[in-house]
Amino acid sequence: MKLAPERKRLVYLIGTLVVLGGYSLYTNVLSGPSSSPAASRPIQAPAPTKSAPAAASYSEPQSAPRSPAASSRANEEFRPSLKPKRPEDRVDPMATDPTLRLDLLAKVQSVGMEGGHRNLFQVGTPPPAALPPEPKVSVANRQPAGPQLPPPPPQPPPAPQAPPITLKYYGYSSARGDNRKHAFFLDGDDILVGAEGDVVKKRYRVVRIGVNSVVMEDTQFKHEQTLQLQEEAAAG
Repeated sequence: MKLAPERKRLVYLIGTLVVLGGYSLYTNVLSGPSSSPAASRPIQAPAPTKSAPAAASYSEPQSAPRSPAASSRANEEFRPSLKPKRPEDRVDPMATDPTLRLDLLAKVQSVGMEGGHRNLFQVGTPPPAALPPEPKVSVANRQPAGPQLPPPPPQPPPAPQAPPITLKYYGYSSARGDNRKHAFFLDGDDILVGAEGDVVKKRYRVVRIGVNSVVMEDTQFKHEQTLQLQEEAAAG
């Protein structure tokens, strides 16, 4: 296959550009920096002069080299954490009550915001605090001048009340030729018998025995109580 002369020139031009581009890439990127005689020559410090002896003896302090750990910590991003480091200081979310205390929130909201009366941008002594107002004493509560009477003696405590008598009266009996009557009482499941003047259960004295009632006296409290006839107990 034969190419036209114009196409041959275009192919030669493209090949030349490719060769020049590869050489430029190699010299500028792939190859190392060329060392020049001026760069390899050591720099000599100027000789000290007689006019500045102190400047020749002074040497600039060199900073200590940083350790790799310090440089890595410096490069790290600062991220503050609100979580305590010790496990015993951490809050257990399972033991925390998530209930919203509306009463405490209302209590905080009810507190008024009161600021101070001192100007922060003014230099000087603060003004004295205002004294509370004196209490007003009414004429009715004012005590008369002169000697006061001693307070009255304390009242004695009230006498204790006697407990009710729990005995149940269910009848009486009298023997022939004897005018004394004997009353019958029920104390739970126990049956007690007492005549007028007798003491039952070492505490209750039989004062008077009637047909439908009996008068008993509590000897500890000196209190009398009338016991009515229990019809159910008498019928049983």
